[in-house]
Amino acid sequence: MLKKTSALLAFALITWSLLLGSVAAQQTGSIDAKQLWQLLDYIAVDYGGAVVKGQIVSGAEYSEMLDFTENAGRQVVALPESAAKSDIAKIVNSLRAAVVQKADASEVAELAHQANALLVAAYPIPRAPKVIPDLARGKALYAAQCASCHGLTGAGNGELAAALEPKPIAFTDVERARERSVMALYQVISQGVEGTSMASYSSLSESDRWALAFFAGTMSHDESTRQRGEMLWREDGESARRHFPDLASLTTATESAKAKSMNPGEARNLIAYLRTQPNAVEAGKPTGLDLSRVRLQESLAALRSGDRANATRLALSSYLDGFEPIEPMVGARDSSLLVAVETGMLAYRSALSKGTVEQAEVAAGDLERLFERVDTVMGDGATDPMTTFIGALTILLREGVEALLIVIGIVAFLKKADRKDALRHVHAGWFSALAAGALTWVAATYLVDITGATREITEGIGAVVAALTLLSVGLWMHQKSAAGRWQEYLESKLTAAMTRRSAWALFALSFVAVYREVFETVLFYSALAADGNTSALGAGFVTAVLLLIGIAWALLRTSARMPIGKFFSLTSILVAFLAVVLIGKGASALQEAGWISVTTIAIPRLEWAGLYPTLETALSQAVVALVALSGFRLNWLAARNRKTSLKGQ
Repeated sequence: MLKKTSALLAFALITWSLLLGSVAAQQTGSIDAKQLWQLLDYIAVDYGGAVVKGQIVSGAEYSEMLDFTENAGRQVVALPESAAKSDIAKIVNSLRAAVVQKADASEVAELAHQANALLVAAYPIPRAPKVIPDLARGKALYAAQCASCHGLTGAGNGELAAALEPKPIAFTDVERARERSVMALYQVISQGVEGTSMASYSSLSESDRWALAFFAGTMSHDESTRQRGEMLWREDGESARRHFPDLASLTTATESAKAKSMNPGEARNLIAYLRTQPNAVEAGKPTGLDLSRVRLQESLAALRSGDRANATRLALSSYLDGFEPIEPMVGARDSSLLVAVETGMLAYRSALSKGTVEQAEVAAGDLERLFERVDTVMGDGATDPMTTFIGALTILLREGVEALLIVIGIVAFLKKADRKDALRHVHAGWFSALAAGALTWVAATYLVDITGATREITEGIGAVVAALTLLSVGLWMHQKSAAGRWQEYLESKLTAAMTRRSAWALFALSFVAVYREVFETVLFYSALAADGNTSALGAGFVTAVLLLIGIAWALLRTSARMPIGKFFSLTSILVAFLAVVLIGKGASALQEAGWISVTTIAIPRLEWAGLYPTLETALSQAVVALVALSGFRLNWLAARNRKTSLKGQ
């Protein structure tokens, strides 16, 4: 029976892994594409030191360029499939031929940059920092981590440089700097350079690596160049902003590439200024609903031009970067409108991937009308105290009951099994989750912005992990219940079975189940707090906590009085139902994060049951429900056969 149950669970895991197959492909593609991007950028920057006017000036450098271009060709073949892969391969082949023919450095750099532009568009390579880089932090990191090799001023003459081969690069080298972007510096800092003394600094946080990359990118410019750039930005801002509309355009820009679309001197001056003041490109940009509208129109434009991949990326940005940050505030004021916008976003993305341009335009029009309603709701002023109270009460109850059912189920099980020594792991799990929630509140309020993608991925993965764990627990509990041998099992096996590993598994399940709900509650409470009704918010919180305590007491008291066989039978059904609910919620969250595709279908949206009107969420729930029902059926048949055989003895 255990083998059959394990086989059913394996089937669920395999099916879910198929739904998440795109996630693994994205992650693998990201790693491969990053390595290829770095390799091509290295060729663009360093080829000029190997060949000048068709003549080899450094045999070692030229051999390296030949090796790198050959390696690039192999790496293109290994990339995951995409619409741009064949075009990238053609450019890399042309790059290889140009190096073999000792072509001019400008031609080689142009080909390398063309290939990299396609790579960035086709694969998930980080193009810009999530927050504005701190140049002061970058300067301090450079002095501590880099100056000993590259020198205090970046001239490549640090105290360790003489003993290194190859020599550290000079960031002050103007010609090399013309071909180098901040993104290239970030990739080198993150991954290092094989065959050199440049190690990976992946141990630094992402924000620290971006800060260090931006600071290193300023070392080939002097103050007068930066001042001229500042004047251009202030006096001809509209024209300059067309060339540098956002952080991504700044991090990927090189002076040589920008010099082809604008005056070379102006390109150098603007890059010199903006690399020291990256916040300038973000000033005055649309946010919230305005950003959602802009990204939606950009997505439609990309679709009309035939670029579905970019249209999908922009649609995700419309939700995650524009609407998702204000989602808690909208939900606090009009929860039905929030559901309508979320459904509309999914419908639009479904039309992008599987529908026609006309269908996408209709879906976009529906979204625009919903955005107008959101404008009205958000423009009505602060939420009144009663609305804040009800919102605080219902949010905590909604999220808390789900976590409570899981934790109380574990606690009741351990008490029935007379394993009170294992209770401390469960209590440590939920208590740690509450503490982590408090830290999340502090971080979200005072330290960092929690992005929409981070929120959805955290909720999605947490729900999936909890669902699959609950499914296995539910099948196991039902097996013992159906066998009718609980007391014998508890007395003879459970004491030995509760190993350190299983105890920590209880901790993990308790933590994940509670933190997932706490995480969402924290974000909604942060939005409610912005309206200033602190007393009403606190009253709603306290009332919800008291109600949850009452529910917990009632559940524990009921389970204590229930016969052991009936308890485990009913609990196994409840646990299986929660697994179905959580797998649906997890799939939906990962859809909103762009990790799973969206195919809308005409079914009701029942959020409490984890049911959403998409094929992928419904399929994930159907698979988990099928596995649970099949497991219950097998357990029942095995129990009946056992009873029959006992009667025949």
